[in-house]
This record gives sequence, structure tokens and C-alpha cells, in this order.
Amino acid sequence: MSFNDPIADFLTRIRNALGGKHRYVDIDWSKMKESLAQILKQEGFVDHFLVKKEKTRGTIRIFLRYGKNQRPVITGLKRISKLGRRCYLPADQIRPVCGGMGISIISTSKGVMVGKEAYDKKVGGEILCTVW
Repeated sequence: MSFNDPIADFLTRIRNALGGKHRYVDIDWSKMKESLAQILKQEGFVDHFLVKKEKTRGTIRIFLRYGKNQRPVITGLKRISKLGRRCYLPADQIRPVCGGMGISIISTSKGVMVGKEAYDKKVGGEILCTVW
């Protein structure tokens, strides 16, 4: 369990579950992780997710999506802004990922959103990760 970088832990757990061809993966709950899971669901990278909140803790169960021949829909996840080096972008410097086949997830003052949405709303922020 990673206590230093929960977003990197989130991405690594998904990456490992995809490598093992698991149907779902359980991750500790936080508001940020829930918003990341919501974006992955909206963009079609995962089937759905469930949030189970208890008194002091919670869990997110993310159901992974596979295509033909059990190939995962997500082929790559990369953490961009790290603890030692934060990466901020203004709205006019947000670029497509993998020629438009992937997404970038950005934390802005208006909330966590996809890079294209941030570009359209003309808000910049910290680029958290890219998914393709």
C-alpha cells in the first residue's frame, strides 16, 4: 500500500489487475480516486465501479473492460505529475494523447476533468496522468 502517492498506487493497481486478466480490482476510497474512476467510466476505459463506504474507510471496486480475445481496453497508464516534480499546464498547452486515442486527466480549480474538457473550458491545472 502506498501512503506517499495514492494516485500512482491507483494506477499501478489497475495496471497489475489488467496484466493478471482480473475482472475487477479493489482500491482504497478517496474523493480523488472516485473522481478518477468516474472519468475512466465516462471515457469507456472501465465498465463500471462501485463505492462501499464504511465508518472510517471505504473501498472502490473497479470492473475492468476487455475487448476481443480478452485484450484490455486500457493499454497504458502513466503518472505525469509526481510528488517530487509537479507538472502544471495552462489551457492552451493541453495536447491530445496518442493522437486522440487516449486521455489526460487534469486537476483544475473547477474539479478533476479530462484534458479536452479543460481545453474547451479554457482552464489549466495539474496534469495527473494519461490513459491510452
